[in-house]
Amino acid sequence: MENGRASVEIERKFLVANETWRAAAGPPIRYRQGYLSKTALGTVRVRVSDGGAYVTIKGRRRGLTRHELSYAVPLGEAEELLALCGSWTLEKERHLVEHQGSIWEVDVYLGAAAGLVVAEIELEREDQLFAIPPWLGPEVSLDRRYRNSSIALQAEPYVTGESSRTVTLQAEACVASERTVAL
Repeated sequence: MENGRASVEIERKFLVANETWRAAAGPPIRYRQGYLSKTALGTVRVRVSDGGAYVTIKGRRRGLTRHELSYAVPLGEAEELLALCGSWTLEKERHLVEHQGSIWEVDVYLGAAAGLVVAEIELEREDQLFAIPPWLGPEVSLDRRYRNSSIALQAEPYVTGESSRTVTLQAEACVASERTVAL
């Protein structure tokens, strides 16, 4: 999205069932992000990475779609905003993975959410078809627990230790061979 320009975000999100995605992954991009506000109307996020710093306003989700507005901010100001977020923050590494003409973003969470790995794909429309990679597990697009703002709040326990193994096994059980889906 261009700086300051409104756009619509349509994304599908899945748990990752295994590590085979790493063979096609690009280098990781490390993100630190925090939440300044979360209401029924949307969220306000600050994010810092090697690629810059942004404040993003995301509107209320309607199905898989929501409005998004993002502004580049100076790194020093973003760091100050992150400090205002207190513990409502998260860190993750994002890997871009190409699969049959689509780019997937695979997020490997660090810190309190270590062990959680989620893949998402951005779409042009909600009913768009796409090939599902064999390393994907169950879809969690509409599960509030897997929204970054919820992960940052740590309101729900995420995968660590034995529970990580359990989630991975459950995800692997849901994986079928290559398939194409629409919502």
